[in-house]
Amino acid sequence: MAAVKYMVLAGVVATGCACAWGEGRDACNVRDFGAKGDRQTLDHAAIQAAVDACHKAGGGTVVLPPGDYLAATIRLRSGVTLRIDKGATLWASTDPAHYGGAGRANLLVADDAKDVAVVGAGTINGQGTADYGSRWGAPKKPAFRTGILLFAGCHNVSVTGVTIRDSDAWTLHFKRCENVVVDRVTIRNNYRRLNSDGIDPNSCKHVRITNCDIRAGDDCIVLKTTEPYPCEDVVVRDCVLESAASAIKLGTESHGDFRDIVFENCVIRNSFTGIGFYLKDGGTMERVRFRNISIETPPKGVRTVTPVFLDIERRHKDSKAGTIRDVTFENLDVRSGSGILIQGMPESPIQDLALRNVRFRVEKADDYSDRKKPVGGRRTLSDQRDTCYARLPSYVTLAHVKGLVLENVEVTVSAQACGEYDRSAVCVRALDGGVLRRVVRRPPPQSGQMAAIDIQDCRNVRVENAR
Repeated sequence: MAAVKYMVLAGVVATGCACAWGEGRDACNVRDFGAKGDRQTLDHAAIQAAVDACHKAGGGTVVLPPGDYLAATIRLRSGVTLRIDKGATLWASTDPAHYGGAGRANLLVADDAKDVAVVGAGTINGQGTADYGSRWGAPKKPAFRTGILLFAGCHNVSVTGVTIRDSDAWTLHFKRCENVVVDRVTIRNNYRRLNSDGIDPNSCKHVRITNCDIRAGDDCIVLKTTEPYPCEDVVVRDCVLESAASAIKLGTESHGDFRDIVFENCVIRNSFTGIGFYLKDGGTMERVRFRNISIETPPKGVRTVTPVFLDIERRHKDSKAGTIRDVTFENLDVRSGSGILIQGMPESPIQDLALRNVRFRVEKADDYSDRKKPVGGRRTLSDQRDTCYARLPSYVTLAHVKGLVLENVEVTVSAQACGEYDRSAVCVRALDGGVLRRVVRRPPPQSGQMAAIDIQDCRNVRVENAR
């Protein structure tokens, strides 16, 4: 693993703003620039004027005191911190005319800026409250959508302390940014609103996401590379995540590489996919670590359930087959009725994979008869191992892996689940080189039942101390 770089951004912005009307040195109160805070008046021109004045004076803090500020796009500048105080709410306008008639827009934007922050104990509200998505019986796509924040090409940025509600689309999108901190942010989006992602670092470097609590109608924390630039040196710690899609996700957009990534001490609940790797566009995902993660999934319902899912496929006929290698899971605590599904491609197996100290508990088992792997995004090729491994009777299924360590895996199945479905603890297909050590299924299989470990079409595999 490359050396981890930590940043301290508490004092990220420059000083010297000449606006100081009762808020202390280096602070601009938006009300002194004409903001009304009554949720009737459009306040973004006044807020923008305060930002521009602060930036022109050399940097400082723009303050939203208690009130309700209705706004369209606000462009943040280098050296400026936007502080939303307790009792203040910044409301995203839902009128496309306020954004120049764009089909999609963002409330807070910054381009090629440095030392930019959004802080405070206040709230940002995107007003995206309605259900959206065919899985919820609401298939019509809105004609206009707003995200909360889009920072592109920025350095030294942070979002801390704020609460964000009902984002209409992606909530926090960082594109090709460096030195990003998101800390103590609460996101409460409509669980039944498709595309309302939580945090999307897209081809970013040196990212720290900590102490966040996110409920999203799509992926909670999702790393992407929509362009051929890497996403690297990302650390996510101490977060609570609830997603109608994937709580933690890499992909599906994977035109660049993903490397040197750590997720640890996170709680995932009520999420159809806990951890998902969706590699479709030919990139490489490598040196990725998961430690101390608890995962609880809902019962099978509107989509496939996979506590952990790794998959390589081609999005289009001419797409390159990507690579997943050097991935480690340690100390996973899983509660689910559906199994872990990890599958490479025959021509591109997953390399050097380790799962250590996995506790899997099954109270009520899901039916696998129509189970398919989650696709997680658009593609023009179909049936790329969509069902052949997803329906195998197992709670941990691995296929097309080269170099596997599976150690201290304990699958505990309730009497009800055992009676409904006969399944192995672990099922392995097309494994080239590996060790399965101390794999346990409780209760142990009885005569005539599936073996605890099901191995077929494999070579150079060693099983030790299995029960």
